[in-house]
Amino acid sequence: MFVCVQDPRLHKEDMWHTYVDYEICLHTNSMCFRKKSSSVRRRYSEFVWLRQCLERNALIMELPKLPPWNPFFNLSNAHHVVQRMKGLKEFLENVLHTPLLLSDSRLHLFLQSELNTKKIEKCALGKTRYTVAEAIQRSHSSYISRLEDKESCDSDYESSSSSGYGVSLETPAQDNSVSFFPGADGHLELCSCLSESIQPPTPELYDDSPSSL
Repeated sequence: MFVCVQDPRLHKEDMWHTYVDYEICLHTNSMCFRKKSSSVRRRYSEFVWLRQCLERNALIMELPKLPPWNPFFNLSNAHHVVQRMKGLKEFLENVLHTPLLLSDSRLHLFLQSELNTKKIEKCALGKTRYTVAEAIQRSHSSYISRLEDKESCDSDYESSSSSGYGVSLETPAQDNSVSFFPGADGHLELCSCLSESIQPPTPELYDDSPSSL
């Protein structure tokens, strides 16, 4: 089982809020996982959420540690970026080598679906129109989106019957992400666990804008 954390990207939500997410690549032959190979993007705060979920189910087991939150974290600092990615990779490696933790469906949805943490929680509790297996197997298809749209329409219809208004409109968020690989040194050996055929995107530099978690 091999896991890799790579390709940090800066996302600008608006003028004042930015965050960084990372690509998680998983390659496994374990029967515990529905997909042998998968790739998703997660941000640091989602890793924190995952550890809290696992902690609630682990009882007295001591869980692997995440890289500590750094109030001075800066994407333009190559050391910060590399150290965080290495820490997140080590956290996932330790989790994946702990059999008891592999029974948590939220871990599987975190690693192999594109659901956000709220939807992962709902799906794990059986409160979505799709199952955990469907969320994973069809994560890159329009199937899940169609089910969520139907669920949203049903919810809007129920609310409009009492308010007198029709379906609410929601402006889709724009993805203004920027790929970043620090420095000309190129010391980002973050995918040594994977085949050399998996290459990171072409490096792009970003300015020194501060980023949040």
